[in-house]
Amino acid sequence: MWCQQGIIGAEENDILADENGAAAEAKPDDQLQINKNALLQDPNEQIRIIAAMVMLYSDNPIAREILIDALKENHNNAARMAVCKALIQTIPSNGAVKNKGDFIQPVLDLLDTEIAEEARLAAETTLVFNYEIIGGLLEEIATDATEPVITRLNTINALKLRSDMSAVIKLIELVDDPEKQVAAEAEKAIRSIGIPVGKDSETRKRDIEEIKQQGQVVFLRNKLIRQDTQIRDMRNELNLWQKRYISVLDRLFDAIHEEKAKGDFLSEHLNSPDAEVKKWALEEIIKWRQGTNPNLPDELGLILINLVSDQNKDIRLKTADLLSLWVKLNSAEPLLAQLGVEQDGQVKTALLVALGEACYYALPNPPEKISPEIMKIRKQTLEWATQFLAEEDVKKAQTGAQVMKKLLKRDGLNPEELDRYLALLADRYDKQRSEPSGTLRGELISAMAGLCAQDSICKIKAGEIYGPIFNEALRDETDFVRETAVDGLVYIDKTNALEMLRDVVNDPSVTLRKKLIALADEVGSKEDLDWLVEKIGVNSESEPAWQAMRNIFKVSDAIVFDEWVDKLTSQSSKIKLTDEQKINFLKIAESKIANGSKQKVRKRLATFYYQTGQFEQAAEYLRQLYESTQLTEEKDEMLPDLLIAYLSLSKDGPATELLAYYLTERDLDPNNAIISSLDRFFYNPPDEEYDLNATLEVLSTIKPPLPRPMWNQWLQEWANRLSSKETENELSAQKVN
Repeated sequence: MWCQQGIIGAEENDILADENGAAAEAKPDDQLQINKNALLQDPNEQIRIIAAMVMLYSDNPIAREILIDALKENHNNAARMAVCKALIQTIPSNGAVKNKGDFIQPVLDLLDTEIAEEARLAAETTLVFNYEIIGGLLEEIATDATEPVITRLNTINALKLRSDMSAVIKLIELVDDPEKQVAAEAEKAIRSIGIPVGKDSETRKRDIEEIKQQGQVVFLRNKLIRQDTQIRDMRNELNLWQKRYISVLDRLFDAIHEEKAKGDFLSEHLNSPDAEVKKWALEEIIKWRQGTNPNLPDELGLILINLVSDQNKDIRLKTADLLSLWVKLNSAEPLLAQLGVEQDGQVKTALLVALGEACYYALPNPPEKISPEIMKIRKQTLEWATQFLAEEDVKKAQTGAQVMKKLLKRDGLNPEELDRYLALLADRYDKQRSEPSGTLRGELISAMAGLCAQDSICKIKAGEIYGPIFNEALRDETDFVRETAVDGLVYIDKTNALEMLRDVVNDPSVTLRKKLIALADEVGSKEDLDWLVEKIGVNSESEPAWQAMRNIFKVSDAIVFDEWVDKLTSQSSKIKLTDEQKINFLKIAESKIANGSKQKVRKRLATFYYQTGQFEQAAEYLRQLYESTQLTEEKDEMLPDLLIAYLSLSKDGPATELLAYYLTERDLDPNNAIISSLDRFFYNPPDEEYDLNATLEVLSTIKPPLPRPMWNQWLQEWANRLSSKETENELSAQKVN
């Protein structure tokens, strides 16, 4: 208020001065005349209101007369409304204006206006006066049948604004007024404040008596309850209509297929005065960016940059979040400007995130000449990040650290500046060490680790400063801190990191253990096999551990395999490798070990291929082994599996050839391993489609040079068995039919 008085004072006379500037040397009376002229003639509404305010608080009685005369001026509605607005502005001060009663009658006289806005202001201006003073006058005008109808209607609207019990009673009484317009307006006013209107005069009289019995305190309490209910209902209705409108927008937007038209539609609604509509448009832009074609029209970006300073907090927040993704936009300068004036903490944080992204992508990489404008914005952003980093609030400090990490990764700072910012991160971490929660420590370690990564221009310097911090952080009780510390050590030197981290391979954190397994997969050596093998069969770590071991085996020498073949593939091994994993290992071993040990490896390969039903590979290895050995005992041991492998592959020729050669030497008694294998084969062929009759027919063609009665008995046994099975299948089929 006093500021406004100053505007129409000596320092601001140029606003209201005439063209010759005579007002600059005006005397007090001249100043009053200037204010009067401003009230009555100035085209700027705000100037008129300020002039009225100055005169309203003036001790000069002439100033009061000017205001009263302005209220009576029938041909200057602008001046009348300016005085009303000035009076309304005094309501919160309650008593600051002396002799307010001087304005009662002029304000009441305004109620006869037919101009809606003027009538609204006149009704609101009556709130300047206590109801004890003006209430009776308002009730008298509202009930006076000799008053113009428009005056009575305007007065009813003035009564509607009152919280006083007697005003409401008068409105209820007016529902029975003979003048239909007055009665209708009174009923409308009653309903608008949430009070039910009785269906007849008698009911309304009882309602009035009930209100009187309640008393003013209970009446006001009930009115507040009704108003709260009204507000809630209105909000619900507003939400309903907003949802309906947004639903219509969804359908209209989905019906558009041409991208330019979609962009035009969103541009139009981003400029909507309705905040909910703008939010809808922002959500659609986010969906568009997340779709298959993230390239949005340029005009949308220009509108977004303007929305970063929108008066609605949610819109500013959504816009900042979107700009953090839309890095190609040149949004750094407006983001920085808004960050300087933003009051909301959540929005401020989002603005810094977006600004960090904008600056990061504006900085050239690889380093080139950086423009002074970019450097200036970058340094200002770094200072904002420094302020956030120092905050006690975890979210803000985390944001400061992440933004600082992004900007320090790129070139453009001198060594002294770089050292300062790197030290700030270390200092903030040191301050956080004693805190029970490790969330911020983890985020700080993550930022420091990122500065040691390959894409960081300052990775060497950062590694020198942060390496000891990462090493010490391995003892932190918070999993995330230890996990990110591992990242930092790995970024600095993978091989040294693995050597250092072998002491923590059984860390409680699954994530950390997996990081170490992945590191061993990349740079591991034979020294890592012992701890990796302990991970085999341990839930989600088993397969990654085996992959790491396999890669280590690929670069190992024969001595390593001599040590590990029995550990991993012997029957007594307790290591839970699958047969396929054992095969993979043995294939590597076969190519690495010396000739003397190959036979053992190939025997085990044959065994595992046979066990897993890979008969092609099993037959090949068994054939090589069978042909390469001169020992009858070894040949007899391998022959059953080789025969079954051939038969399973339907390679009847090699099978009968081997069996015929065997039968030249001896008959096949029931304890013979070949008979046992063949008997199991006829009971359990490799698949349902396998033709056992054809196999039996081929085996029956073998004609040993000497009688082999036991062999012939077995052939007959298998024939009878197959015949019996066929008969059984036929009977089953008949039953089904």
